Amino acid sequence: MIKTSAPGRICLFGEHQDYLHLPVITSAINLRITIQGKKRRERCFKIALPDIKGSEQFCLPSEGEELRYVKERDYFRSVFNVLLRYGARFGHGWDCTVQGNIPINSGTSSSSALCVAWTRFLCKASLVQKDEFSDEAFIGRIAYLAEVEEFGEPGGMMDQNASALGGVLYQHFGEPLFLKKLSVKLGAFVLGDSQEPKDTMAILKRVKFGVLQAVQKIKEKDADFKPESAKLHELALYKELLTETQMQVLEGALLNLDITRRALALFESAEFDERLFGELLNEHQQILAGRLKISTPKIERLLQAALDAGAYGGKINGSGGGGCMFVYAPENPAKASRAIEEAGGKAYIVKTDRGVRAE
Repeated sequence: MIKTSAPGRICLFGEHQDYLHLPVITSAINLRITIQGKKRRERCFKIALPDIKGSEQFCLPSEGEELRYVKERDYFRSVFNVLLRYGARFGHGWDCTVQGNIPINSGTSSSSALCVAWTRFLCKASLVQKDEFSDEAFIGRIAYLAEVEEFGEPGGMMDQNASALGGVLYQHFGEPLFLKKLSVKLGAFVLGDSQEPKDTMAILKRVKFGVLQAVQKIKEKDADFKPESAKLHELALYKELLTETQMQVLEGALLNLDITRRALALFESAEFDERLFGELLNEHQQILAGRLKISTPKIERLLQAALDAGAYGGKINGSGGGGCMFVYAPENPAKASRAIEEAGGKAYIVKTDRGVRAE
């Protein structure tokens, strides 16, 4: 019997920054995907998905071959294939059950948690064992390759790292990738699911490609331009090169970078100021709503209701356009939770949690 689990995450600072190779700060939360499995004699994997009343099944490919994908974002097969390329080998099938309590398609990284938990399961089940198969950073990378690069998706690797390593995590996407767990002790958050469907791919394409196109246009004139070292006032020099939308999203990226840097300094300070933390969350939300335009009227109502109920600060979570928001409410999370519910959302009181587990 093998049992693995991986957490969802909230993005504290740096929303829409990871794919620009700019830093983010995340927190894993104690809503998780769990996979349990036992060996079976046959060479097929059977995967029960009771939460969505579904199932998956595939049989082991012949030596030297990989599984054929049969649908979009075919994560059970893509993780398997990527691990084969890294030396994993399997001699028999497994009966598995996948369950979880992470809101689906709501910005809390349920798909990344699934890929991380499944990666750890297959690493544990592999007949060939390598030291890296139990390394959290390796598991996060495999999950990223299987979820994003394997299908040419426009996302970054923030979610997979956050789920694999857990805790409060600073991620800087330079060369090489830099991951640092922050020792700050945070109180309760309240996650609010707006229950509005969101189109992650459409928003990622609009925001991501808008910024990348803006940067490319500027680089054609100024080859030394780099978002990580650019100053907001310098963008006026390139106004004639960019559309209004491109200028807005690029300005938003630089403003969010500044907020993320200030948040890191706060987390690493001798005394953690919870009120300032809340103010920075609110400031980040203003940029996401005003510049990147990824918030919705209902998300704004849920945030305001929770703030009126005593939460210190909050923001939309994930790519936006619906899905979840969260607030930091260390004093009275139950009151903020009720306010979110009364405003039409589904509330979860959550706390920071550890990363991927295997039993």
